[in-house]
Amino acid sequence: MDKKVIRTGNSLAVTVPAQFAAGLGVRAGDFVKVRAREDKGEIVYSFSGAKQLSLPEEFLPKGAKQRKKDSA
Repeated sequence: MDKKVIRTGNSLAVTVPAQFAAGLGVRAGDFVKVRAREDKGEIVYSFSGAKQLSLPEEFLPKGAKQRKKDSA
């Protein structure tokens, strides 16, 4: 997913998609840990109190879909 860098006051920001935030239970005002990896051009955000997201079925190995249904 590509996001555009926007200006907010004297700072720059990148928005978090609403569906992603809702899935993690993140709300405005929550704290986030930020780890910059300048050598790789990456910034990693860790949201405190975020719940574990379920893995989409397209990422499951072949046959796992059926095993998942059988165990339910």
